[in-house]
Amino acid sequence: MDEHDLCMLEMRSFFGFDVPSTVLKSSIRIDPSRSAFMKERLDIMYEGNNLEEISQQVEQHDLGGFTFRVVSLNTADLGTTAKIGHPERRKIEREIGLRVNGIPELVHPPGKTFGIILLDGKWYFGKLVESESIWFQHQKKPHMYSTALSTRVARAVANIAVPHPAGVRAIDPCCGIGTVLVEALSMGINIVGRDINPRVVLGSRKNIAHFDLEGSVEIGPIAEVVDEYDVAIIDMPYNLFTHITPEAQLEILKEARRFTKKVIVVTIETIDHMVEEAGFNITDRCVAKKGHFIRQVLVCE
Repeated sequence: MDEHDLCMLEMRSFFGFDVPSTVLKSSIRIDPSRSAFMKERLDIMYEGNNLEEISQQVEQHDLGGFTFRVVSLNTADLGTTAKIGHPERRKIEREIGLRVNGIPELVHPPGKTFGIILLDGKWYFGKLVESESIWFQHQKKPHMYSTALSTRVARAVANIAVPHPAGVRAIDPCCGIGTVLVEALSMGINIVGRDINPRVVLGSRKNIAHFDLEGSVEIGPIAEVVDEYDVAIIDMPYNLFTHITPEAQLEILKEARRFTKKVIVVTIETIDHMVEEAGFNITDRCVAKKGHFIRQVLVCE
């Protein structure tokens, strides 16, 4: 997968570590709709060594008048835990569902969805929160250009920059048409944008408004940023209309160092020496590929 490394970096940003498996256990609660790589989250209510232990605990759960559905999540190999076949999963769902004190709903969307999963020899049951793939709706924007970040990459970059938004102020000082801004604002991240090109600033503002989001995008160079921010996201300018020199790239990084202690840099060139010269250290990184087109994502502090 071309975006595997990007997925791993996003995972490390959210949870502090990554795993080779497709399932991760953590006490950190992330809305799965934030990530293009997350499918669902199971909020564990009960755990046991076998299904009967889970069943006994589930019987104590009173849903009142709510409808519900139970979903077995072992649809693929999960690390060392082998996939459970379809007939057996249906059997597990029925067995657990019969113990739930509520109204089963198998046709229409239920009031609550529960998940049951076997992982490393233990069973877990809890509320299932499924991803809504909000980012997918942002792929068609009124204003786009071919070299802009894809929506998936932009969303991951925003998450890498601000995995936990509470109290964090962010800026995208070279925002272009606002691909990162749209994703960040849709996730409730406190971010402002800026670009030196009036035309792309107008396009950025229209893209934000198109999705009924609210965000500030100013016209002007990065040198005019006066406020301090917790983090900056810089997709180094490049396209047919922006012939940026190495000196200009270095100046952007030096200016960013003036108003933030952390910056996420997206670049098509290796600029490690510039990052260090600007006063940052690269603490994590990944490569995101799109065919033969390669971007580096650098976490700099």
